[in-house]
Amino acid sequence: MTQGLVIVESPAKIKTIRKYLGGGYEIMASLGHVKDLPKKNLGIDLDADFTPTYEVIEAKKKTVSELKKAARKAEAIYLAPDPDREGEAIAWHIADEIGGKGKGIFRVLFNDLSKNTVLKAINNPLKLDFNKYEAQQTRRILDRLVGYKISPLLWDKVKRGLSAGRVQSVAVRLICDREAEIGKFVPKEYWNITATLEGSKEPRFEAKLSKIDGKKAQVINAAQAEELLNRLKGEIFKVAQVEMKEVKKAPPPPFTTSKLQQEGARWLRFSPHKTMRVAQSLYEGIELGSEGSVGLITYMRTDSVRIAEEAVEWARDFIAAGYGREYLPAKPRFFKNQSTAQDAHEAIRPISGAFRPQDIKHHLTSDQFKLYQLIWNRFIASQINPAVYDQTVIEIAAGNCLFRAQGSILRFPGFTAVYKEGKEQDDNDEQGKLLPPLALDEVLLLIGLAHEQLFTQPPPRFTEASLVKELEEKGIGRPSTYAAILSTIQERKYVLLEQGRFHPTELGQIVNDLLINNFPHVLDVDFTASLEKKLDEIEEGKNDRLKTLREFYSSFSEDLLKAKAEMKNIKREETPTDLSCEKCNHPMVIKWGKNGRFLACSNYPECKNTRNLNNQAGAGPEPQLTDHACDICGRPMAIKKGRFGSFLGCSGYPDCKNIMPLTLGIPCPETDCGGSICEKKSKTGKTFYSCSRYPACKYAIWDRPSRESCPSCQAPFLVEKQPRRGEGYLACLNKSCGYRTKG
Repeated sequence: MTQGLVIVESPAKIKTIRKYLGGGYEIMASLGHVKDLPKKNLGIDLDADFTPTYEVIEAKKKTVSELKKAARKAEAIYLAPDPDREGEAIAWHIADEIGGKGKGIFRVLFNDLSKNTVLKAINNPLKLDFNKYEAQQTRRILDRLVGYKISPLLWDKVKRGLSAGRVQSVAVRLICDREAEIGKFVPKEYWNITATLEGSKEPRFEAKLSKIDGKKAQVINAAQAEELLNRLKGEIFKVAQVEMKEVKKAPPPPFTTSKLQQEGARWLRFSPHKTMRVAQSLYEGIELGSEGSVGLITYMRTDSVRIAEEAVEWARDFIAAGYGREYLPAKPRFFKNQSTAQDAHEAIRPISGAFRPQDIKHHLTSDQFKLYQLIWNRFIASQINPAVYDQTVIEIAAGNCLFRAQGSILRFPGFTAVYKEGKEQDDNDEQGKLLPPLALDEVLLLIGLAHEQLFTQPPPRFTEASLVKELEEKGIGRPSTYAAILSTIQERKYVLLEQGRFHPTELGQIVNDLLINNFPHVLDVDFTASLEKKLDEIEEGKNDRLKTLREFYSSFSEDLLKAKAEMKNIKREETPTDLSCEKCNHPMVIKWGKNGRFLACSNYPECKNTRNLNNQAGAGPEPQLTDHACDICGRPMAIKKGRFGSFLGCSGYPDCKNIMPLTLGIPCPETDCGGSICEKKSKTGKTFYSCSRYPACKYAIWDRPSRESCPSCQAPFLVEKQPRRGEGYLACLNKSCGYRTKG
């Protein structure tokens, strides 16, 4: 008999663990969950206190059989799925299947896959955690009730194949609500007034109008701006206040799951799903030559910023040796968790100072190296002294107006020598801005006054990083679920990710409206967050599974009965149009089908004529005609929209079905190509710009070109750049040129 059978989730961990335990142990993988609720029915007995019925997953029957066989030969069984709720459920289901008559069945938790952690866990095994399993079961039952009870309604009222998710539907609501805010937003005009000034000492500097008559400056139109400029030209500009102070900025804590996903998106352009996939490989083990398979980071699903003392010690040794004593705090730095953090695991950090990113780069893929370096830098930075800035604020009086200039000079880089948060990469308006030494009441020379028209901006659409942040702040989901939420809502075609921003689809908005109107509790953000809190309390032994399920189902079942009778039937809705059926002359109506809205004859079922809705006269906004003539029939071409963006279609459709790419009127820069740049969309919905002569010419770029040529190198066009923060600008694509200007 073997000394012990260790069962993990992923086969990628087997090599690493086997190296530490030796030949006395057999290591096997469950490949994730082995049991689940049945696919063909609800699998929950509502009349027997929500009792779930689990069955072995069809694809896992062979795996379970092999685990049973190995268990019979082992003296002890160590269940080592991932140390979270899902892992606990896997452990319970494996224990239930393999039995264990007369044998010890233990739970072991690996927060990382270092030798010390693995051996310590095996030598100090735990019992299965019933409360954690109860929390997972409650979540699974809640999700099943919502999915299996609401989805058939959507099939009946909208189209087959749709589904509703307890948490995912709330994420879609956040995106739809933001889109509604943007749609209702009315831009307001305002003007910035900037003075260029010079004191007795260099350099010249700029100051912005901040107050008029002691109140916040509000310049709302051109006439007011011009009047101010004319009046200010005759005023004396005098220093009213100079404030200089030292500002210290402390480093951020090591990564939690959500912060890793946010920074992975900002710095590396990784989706949350990709970030977690790469992090999983770093946790499970990487082959490092003679070292063998080594786990490089701690467990990557955590909302805790706790750090083990031994990790702090090696980080401090590394900082002292690599950066110098001035970078090392007098005492180790430990971070305080938020009240909602579970603290079951440490923060995400490297497991050892022995594996510096640059030293093992040749063993890692490009993505693994980038993410490992990000995790390494954030952890090391968390133990470095704060950055120190000299911050200067100068206020200048001019008549009844007050101008303000701010500057911030970095005096000691501290942790920023190692790591900067992604949000800082475009936040450089004040940092590095040098202001001259000025005396109180010093009169300044006015070099010039400028005014700039601006408009208030609507709230931005969510990026992957900002949506994860929103979910975390509102208590929707947990660290292990964020990546799955973002993937699911895109796979269901409820939202699109275009140019890095989430847009709801028409389908997503329809389903969202139906769910809000018929299931207000399920779609309520606060209610969903309160359920997450109750799941946490069940895991902590402070709440009861049955009580939570009863409370949820009492209101849900009422909403369900009402929705079955009253939910709007989108399939049966018909919107009249001015179009006539070309087959029977009855009016055409707009209906909803599996591929969206379409035109159908109102004489159905006698007449089954249908037509594409896009740009049909009388069925919506008239298509925009162009001066370009159809090269087949000579009629004007019209701008139309399709799956992959705008295009030119003949206005004589359906008699003439000619289509052409919609160009921007900018010649393709490829020599002798003869094509023009046109806007297109990739299969993932991202906008790009390519040559109209594709596939003969494969020129393509992501940034939108402008009609303005480069004044520096005479390149045929500049491209529009829009950073995540700050104003957009135009830039030359020629790297050796580097020209840029405000857009």
